[in-house]
Amino acid sequence: MPKPKWLEDAVFYEIYPQSFYDSNGDGIGDIEGIIRKLDYVRDLGCNGIWLNPCFDSPFKDAGYDVRDYKKVAPRYGTNEDLCRLFSEAHKKGIRVILDLVPGHTSEEHEWFIESKKPENNEFSNRYIWTDSWFKRPQGLAFVGGEAERDGAYILNFFKCQPALNYGFLNAKEKWQLPPNHPDCVATREALMDVMRFWLQRGADGFRVDMADSLVKNDDVHKSGTSSVWKTVRAMLDEEFPEAFLVSEWSSPDLSLKAGFHADFLLDHENSGYKSLVRNYKIDWQRRKVVNDVSFFKKDGMHDVTKFLSQYLPWYEKTKNDGYISFITGNHDTPRISLSLDPHELSLAYSVLLTMPGVPFIYYGDEIGMAYIDIPTKEGGYTRTGSRTPMQWSYSALNAGFSTAPPDKLYLPVDTRPNAPSVAAQQAEDSSLLNTVKTLLRLRHTESDLQAIPNFELVNSKDFFDRTARVPFIYKRGKFICAVNPHTRRTTSIISIIGTEKLIPKYKKVFAIGNGTLINGECSMEPQSFGMWKIE
Repeated sequence: MPKPKWLEDAVFYEIYPQSFYDSNGDGIGDIEGIIRKLDYVRDLGCNGIWLNPCFDSPFKDAGYDVRDYKKVAPRYGTNEDLCRLFSEAHKKGIRVILDLVPGHTSEEHEWFIESKKPENNEFSNRYIWTDSWFKRPQGLAFVGGEAERDGAYILNFFKCQPALNYGFLNAKEKWQLPPNHPDCVATREALMDVMRFWLQRGADGFRVDMADSLVKNDDVHKSGTSSVWKTVRAMLDEEFPEAFLVSEWSSPDLSLKAGFHADFLLDHENSGYKSLVRNYKIDWQRRKVVNDVSFFKKDGMHDVTKFLSQYLPWYEKTKNDGYISFITGNHDTPRISLSLDPHELSLAYSVLLTMPGVPFIYYGDEIGMAYIDIPTKEGGYTRTGSRTPMQWSYSALNAGFSTAPPDKLYLPVDTRPNAPSVAAQQAEDSSLLNTVKTLLRLRHTESDLQAIPNFELVNSKDFFDRTARVPFIYKRGKFICAVNPHTRRTTSIISIIGTEKLIPKYKKVFAIGNGTLINGECSMEPQSFGMWKIE
């Protein structure tokens, strides 16, 4: 299936709207605040924004409990404000994708209010109900005794998020409808109606929350859920061929073939991505990272094989289907800086932003914002510490996020003396912020460093010798990239790239620390990254 051409050069910036910039002094970020900071996003090097849920909600799960898919939450503004964001962003060459929550709604959604009624109606099967208050479904979370209707309803996440009904792949009970049942098809059509509503008003696509959670009792290949997304993708290709669809799935071998243009690599347990930057345990009682052996940690294991063993098969299987999206972090993960110091972050970003696929930067990661140990807010629990206000400038109240009294802020600002800010790092040439800007300028300038599937592992034999301490070296078209996160100097003999009889010449175009690439020998000083262009 075709992919929008613009994705080849896309770099997205994830914005948590309530924490980015408050334009009216009420302590909560808003859409007008995002509009005022569009130049910052563009100058950073991002030409796309992923906006976390901004729809009407009781906010028991920070907006992922949607009460009305077609209405902006008043605390952020109005539908007109969101449409103006689309327009102003487009003027600056920035696309905007919204967060779509297809698997559940709020318990306060009008569909669910109707579905709870004992009388049969249009929405009775919009959600999954057992056929008796006494029926306890096996293997599925449920709530009973909270409606006049005789039945228990299935949950998709929190108690406040009843599961929408896309059917059961292998329906075994009479209350379990097959995916092709008219009422399940109606749920799918309602989802596409929401998508059309915002795409017609200027949205450029959707990040899809819990994309693999739709059809219940699905098989290991998620064939039931995949069928739903293939139908959605067919609609997009016909009606909105430039729209982008990226999934929270983290199984690109399934999601990209199901119709998504891209899929996130997430830090699920035992994931290859997690081994790069979050290969640790957290002692939540002591709020402390323990046993950190992440690849980019200077005193970690420096073993890239776990990542490559997962990534390479996925890449080979899917490189013609869509993109794998590397992330610096997101609203559900601990800030990447919880474990990595600024120099380690710069090495990690150098790799994440030079890999193929469509990368995503979580707001504040570009300056190394910290995970803050604070009480839960709106269902955030341990995730809340990654959702604190953006730190613009500490010469202004609340780090420039809001003019509200500090006790009125949505979440508290990091007040540590060494807390990073945009203003401070803009003035420092070697700052993490300016490192990210330089990397993204290179990515936009050189097509070989963009989303296209041209990844080659250079010293592959060395990688899978776990006793060898060698730099991680890979090729992107005419570029050779090498990283050594270790505290020791490392060297690797690489095969000569290309078919030329003469040894090619290399020009260094970017570096952190010191490294050389001469006559096929790559030597990297401790904690260094280098990029060379083959001339």
